[in-house]
Amino acid sequence: MQQPEPPATPGADHPGQDQAQEHGLDFGRVLIVDDDPEIRLLVGRFLQRHGYQVAGAADGGAMMAALAHGDVDLVILDLMLPGRSGFDLCRDVRAVSQIPIVMLTARGDEADRIRGLEGGADDYIAKPFSPRELLARVRAVLRRARAARGGGQAGAETAMVTFDGWVMDLRRRELFSPPGVLIDLSTGEFDLLAVFVEHANRVLSREALMQFAKTRTSDDPFDRTIDVQISRLRRKLGADASGGQLIKTVRGAGYMLAADARRHQPGDA
Repeated sequence: MQQPEPPATPGADHPGQDQAQEHGLDFGRVLIVDDDPEIRLLVGRFLQRHGYQVAGAADGGAMMAALAHGDVDLVILDLMLPGRSGFDLCRDVRAVSQIPIVMLTARGDEADRIRGLEGGADDYIAKPFSPRELLARVRAVLRRARAARGGGQAGAETAMVTFDGWVMDLRRRELFSPPGVLIDLSTGEFDLLAVFVEHANRVLSREALMQFAKTRTSDDPFDRTIDVQISRLRRKLGADASGGQLIKTVRGAGYMLAADARRHQPGDA
């Protein structure tokens, strides 16, 4: 089993953490999982230039060893790895952790992108990719994950929302089913459901959902990222009280949460 490796330290021509701090960027510990050492090196150096601590892993065994240390904030995971694939590794991680995962996929392969998202990835980027685009995705996914962990204080006075028997704790970022079972949601799924709850009984276009939920967008008008996340949410929410879908498709218009949402003030019964 290969052990996790740190990429080479950037040279003097690579501005590092001081420049990143000057621009107010978020920092974090990123694990790059790719069997191509050149990609690990180049991506690692680029992220280091922008203030991130970086380690590399060539396969699933090295990845799991790094995660076992508990000092990784985000994983950049290639799908095509020796041994266990990125799909399998993503599912393994999701079974025990909600650590953010950005997947690297073959260029233009929609099937891989959808399969990765369904397996629990928070975002994806196709090879060959722009380092600046990858950096933007890393920043965005980490921001969402930190908000999920911290809970935030904004809106604390209306932190609890109920709809069709479900209870959503916006501060703790938890969702409970009508029988009281805690439902496991990824960061992206929770953000998307929060948008639906905020706009309950209103039709939202795919474009509006992508904007509100900060879901990735692309120049491709047929990008199915939001549809995949909605499909995952539907499976977890199941049927409503009448046996239909809580999140309904409005043909030619978008999607709608077909339920009344009620916000609860502190001390409400």
